[in-house]
Amino acid sequence: MILLTGATGTVGSLTARRLPGTEPVRLLTRDPGRAAGLAGAHAEVVGGDFEDPVGLRRALTGVRSALLVTADPLTHAHDENFLAAARAAGVRHVVKVTTLSVTEPDATDLVTEWQRENERLLRASGPTWTLLRPRAFMSNTLRWARSVREEGVVRAPHGDTETAAVDPRDIAEVAVRALTDIEEHAGREYALTGPEAVSPVRQTEILSGLLQRPLKFVELAREQVLRGMLERYPAPVARALAESVARGLEGTKAQVDPTVAELLGRPARSYRDWAAGHLSAFRA
Repeated sequence: MILLTGATGTVGSLTARRLPGTEPVRLLTRDPGRAAGLAGAHAEVVGGDFEDPVGLRRALTGVRSALLVTADPLTHAHDENFLAAARAAGVRHVVKVTTLSVTEPDATDLVTEWQRENERLLRASGPTWTLLRPRAFMSNTLRWARSVREEGVVRAPHGDTETAAVDPRDIAEVAVRALTDIEEHAGREYALTGPEAVSPVRQTEILSGLLQRPLKFVELAREQVLRGMLERYPAPVARALAESVARGLEGTKAQVDPTVAELLGRPARSYRDWAAGHLSAFRA
């Protein structure tokens, strides 16, 4: 059996839809109703929480491999609880989603350091492992959807700074391979990027062309970025995310890695590919 955490999140839900159906799947989520139908008749949906060790142990019983996605940078308890339960339940393999910034020495923000420690916890936990280290998700630009629909405007920082963002569908396809072919992917660390580095200004141009509608790009100042983060996240997390955004000015996020193409046997999806599949979110 394969277990997916974050089953209603971006990577978890996409992975659920792409599993081949030849092995039972268990979807672990705090909201079972939202996960219904994600992976078809072969999927079992169970309610659970990373703060409930007993429930995690129950959910992991009989599981061969698991996808671990955690989302609270203010605690390591979620990873600790899950990995302890996985070891106790005899799980063979854990596929963990972290971030590519863990490989960059100059990345010292809270979120990156949290993921570095999560990787250390995984390596020491007992089961074999695969690390998926994506660059920024192309789907992050869905934050622009409302202003594009209502105003024809994209607001973002550092308009000319390029990032090799990755399509979450490619992350999910790599995750499927790592979950289903343990021997091939055990002990591997995968940097996952798109096929090219693209700036927010260029992404705006691509969206404009696909929508056949003029869009205006408005560059946000650093204080505006932080203010927006503080509206959505606790202050320590907001500051860490704003720090990461500013670090993009150094150009380290523009590096393209060939791993997605090598693993999937095809080019990584471009931002144009992603945007073409999500135009309904941006249409007025």
